[in-house]
Amino acid sequence: MPDTPDVLGAVLAADPAHRVRAVGDLYRLLLNQEQVFPATAPAALVLACLLDDPRTLAEDRWERRAGVRSLRAELLNWLASFADIARLDVEDGVGPARDLAAARAARPMLHDRIADFCDDDDPLVREAALAATALLRADPALASSVPRYAPAVREVLAVSADSYYRWIARERLAAWGEDVTGLVTAEKERRAALDRAGELAEDPFGGQEQEQAIRWLEEQPEDTAAPEQLGRRREDRAAPIPAAPHEPAPEPPVAALWNEAGYRGPWRIARKEERAEWTFTPYVGVGPLHFGMTVKEITHVLGEEPAVSSYSHHGEAQKLNYADFAESGIRALFHDGRLGCVAADALTGPQVRLDAAR
Repeated sequence: MPDTPDVLGAVLAADPAHRVRAVGDLYRLLLNQEQVFPATAPAALVLACLLDDPRTLAEDRWERRAGVRSLRAELLNWLASFADIARLDVEDGVGPARDLAAARAARPMLHDRIADFCDDDDPLVREAALAATALLRADPALASSVPRYAPAVREVLAVSADSYYRWIARERLAAWGEDVTGLVTAEKERRAALDRAGELAEDPFGGQEQEQAIRWLEEQPEDTAAPEQLGRRREDRAAPIPAAPHEPAPEPPVAALWNEAGYRGPWRIARKEERAEWTFTPYVGVGPLHFGMTVKEITHVLGEEPAVSSYSHHGEAQKLNYADFAESGIRALFHDGRLGCVAADALTGPQVRLDAAR
């Protein structure tokens, strides 16, 4: 891994590939595993001073982010991650007390450099700057500026396409004593709508509803949050409640058990040598199962009796039957008595390949 001076020198490199790699190195080198190091605070101050450089207007795709954005927006996002970690405690495992103290001491200077970008014409720069400044204001010395920026956090950050920024808006507004009930409800409704549309889009017998769900999902803005954002952005920040002293310790996972309804009990992950090797052939079948088979034919091929169930989707006209083959780790779904879909259990089912891909 490169040294810190090398990384900072490459951030404004003329070669786009070098810039992208340098920003990735920043995340790994200076905020690795949600921790701060001796070089983290000085690097944050240097980066804040680079924000005015015209070269930061260069746009590209960054390895930790979805979509295209300017280097300036990405550096501001890095500074937001820095601010997120700096407000935690040594007990949270964010690094030595000395390094954390240096990170916190840098917050007022960073705030002064970043605040000007909260009104930037580029919406991605504006969002990243607001996210960083909102987190920096966890510093008691900056608390007096909260009323000035709270409306922008609600109006811009809380409705961002970036789920991390929306979380920052809810968390910070709540910390500032503002009512976030509507924002929490909107986020739950958003997730529920996406989950519902996702289920419909994957329904092999969804018909028109499936097509509508797919179109709706395609129209939704892409979540621009990094796949694994640094900082503690989980909704459930509180530690889990420990079990009472008199309660017995939980049993370790055991072999997968199935009852007569076909539901699994305690889980385990099958070893590689226990899994069958199946091949998926589009429009033909999966392994020894061919689309169009009856449950009797599948029972003969797999050599085991299934647990058969069914459910109705919008009435009997869309009744879907399925059979769970516990030993094989397979659920076979039928329409009009014929196999239409094969679901392999991710823990105990066969290893399925499409061409060379598992």
